Amino acid sequence: MKVSGFTFIRNAVKNDYPVVQAITSILPLCDEFIVVVGNSEDGTRKLIEDINSSKIKIIDSVWDDSLREGGQVFARETDKAFAAISADSDWAFYIQGDEVVHEQYHPVIMKEMEVNLNKPEIEGLLFKYIHFYGSYDFYGQSRRWYRREIRLLKNIKGIKSYRDAQGFRLDDRKIRVKLIDAYIYHYGWAKPPKGLSNKIRNFNRFYNDEAWMEQHMPETYEFDYGNADRLLKFTGTHPLVMQKRIESTRWNIDFGTKPIKKDMTIRRKVLQKIEDLTGWRVGEYRNYKIVR
Repeated sequence: MKVSGFTFIRNAVKNDYPVVQAITSILPLCDEFIVVVGNSEDGTRKLIEDINSSKIKIIDSVWDDSLREGGQVFARETDKAFAAISADSDWAFYIQGDEVVHEQYHPVIMKEMEVNLNKPEIEGLLFKYIHFYGSYDFYGQSRRWYRREIRLLKNIKGIKSYRDAQGFRLDDRKIRVKLIDAYIYHYGWAKPPKGLSNKIRNFNRFYNDEAWMEQHMPETYEFDYGNADRLLKFTGTHPLVMQKRIESTRWNIDFGTKPIKKDMTIRRKVLQKIEDLTGWRVGEYRNYKIVR
């Protein structure tokens, strides 16, 4: 069984993406790893080179910044990486630059790849998510956030990244997947206030023009920690590859002065209660089809 990892990245230093940790968190599971490095204004390419692994193949890319509708450029770069994996690979493991897999899930992931390798009805594996929020000590929850996504795909011709690269489609239909008992740790929201403000502004440039940015997100924009419905204390352990980063970049967030907004509608509160009691997310958007 051959496994290829793949990702894309641009301006990882400028935007403080833990892309090195993302790649190295799944590198032990991969026989090769494709990294499409966009035209960056910092030392992103050297960052990837310094991982110093013979498994890694870097492909240089120039982003089409005109593809702003729905964040299409992210899907375009993802497709470049997926297209570059070896033809004889069985599985393709996708990881984004702010996602990390805990080593405790490696045995589960490896077993699921082996068990489902020769099952044609399974085209991908679906992961659960923890979205760290504000700091490494808390994670946020919201019905508006995705709680599952495809991160392992069989190497099937016709698979393309969908919309802004959150998921995938096969010949324009939803991919048939198995939900596995493994999590992706999403660290995109685990930044200090200034870092999150910069992240939101930079991210929105790939969706909106300068006029929109000037009106809605001027240079004075400050992130208000208002997009999580609730905040929970994280009691587990972080991946080993994240330990050094966490120890060297800790900051304090006083959520007493920056409270999570409590403006949930009655409807959303009722739906959240149903999910808490049953595990069923009513009306959940699913960019996949779970095979039982």
